Amino acid sequence: MITFISYICEAISLSDRIVVLTKRPAEIKYIYEIKMANKSTPINNRKTPEFNTYYDMIWRDLDVHIQ
Repeated sequence: MITFISYICEAISLSDRIVVLTKRPAEIKYIYEIKMANKSTPINNRKTPEFNTYYDMIWRDLDVHIQ
């Protein structure tokens, strides 16, 4: 199943894979395979150390400067 989520926290908590796209025309910039030790619930996922690592990496990929 493919679900489009625009909130990074939700995407990391709920997904097995996250695809980061470039600006238009969109191309795939990076694909993250989300691997966490305990994927019991989305709330528990946010408490793992891996969550912060993915969050920081994805924000770096999304860092675009608007002119």
